[in-house]
Amino acid sequence: MIVDGHCHLASSRCIPRDFFVGVGQNMARKKSARVRPGEAESLARLMELQYQDHDADRLVRKMDEAGIARTVLLAPDFTYVFKSHYSLDDMAAQHAAVRARHPGRFHVFFGVDPRWGRSGYDIFERSVDTHGFEGLKVYPPCGFSPSDERMFPLYEICAARDMPVLLHTGPTTPTLDFRFADPYLIDAAAKQFPGVNFILAHGGVNFVEQAKLMCNYRPNVYLDISGFPAAMTATTWQEHLAELFAQGINHKIIFGTDWPVFSMKDDLSAMVSNLLEDGGPMHGLADAVVADIMAGTIDKLLPNSPKTEGSAGAAPALSLEGESP
Repeated sequence: MIVDGHCHLASSRCIPRDFFVGVGQNMARKKSARVRPGEAESLARLMELQYQDHDADRLVRKMDEAGIARTVLLAPDFTYVFKSHYSLDDMAAQHAAVRARHPGRFHVFFGVDPRWGRSGYDIFERSVDTHGFEGLKVYPPCGFSPSDERMFPLYEICAARDMPVLLHTGPTTPTLDFRFADPYLIDAAAKQFPGVNFILAHGGVNFVEQAKLMCNYRPNVYLDISGFPAAMTATTWQEHLAELFAQGINHKIIFGTDWPVFSMKDDLSAMVSNLLEDGGPMHGLADAVVADIMAGTIDKLLPNSPKTEGSAGAAPALSLEGESP
């Protein structure tokens, strides 16, 4: 059983064009030290053409090919910082329609910028109560700390409903602010809300040392490995993940693809097979550990989730260092 704990709709209705333009700027810069006028905008238009799977039919086909039973769709709120033709209510309705079209295949973590205040809190609570969304997606590079007190009403909603919170860490489009992307910034909120489970998105790839320490010493902090094909290391991403899996925090690690970010270079089935193949980064791990990374741990954090068969569910072995093998 495989559950993708970090995925997005490949829909231009959910991602403002300014986000694509920033990504296009980086792509153009990697090709040349001097970017030609209009090149970033042209690349942004090409990316938008890849984001037309509004009802997730293509994503479901890719999930089936890869053996992914269910996927967590993340819907970040960019509407406070970027112009958008679609409102938060529009995005909530779109994600709800996707779930209705593909029953049993998707969970949704919905995002609301805390600077919207009471109206934003109401939209998030309504999305949970009306559509059955199961978590909160937080995007600090939009310009706020995940421990900003304006986030606390959203965390209180999650605490009352036993829902997890997934927050972006590490770099993103250069049109946003990286100052708030450090995993340590969740510490105050994690201490203030011990009953809420926080997942550091990309924590196995970006700011890894900080993310590992947070997972090891904050009981309610987890990380995912989404974006692993693009890990910036001196070795391969396979070796990078093998080292991560040897740190004694496997009970805190969640599989994720970050689809469709890598849709043009790595297919879902290739990502999964490269992880699980003989000689891959999971080679040598106990079957129960692999089962938890690939599905069991995220299932335990989801409210009312169909729990994954074969998930170990066991606490890590204790050691003087507070880590497990």
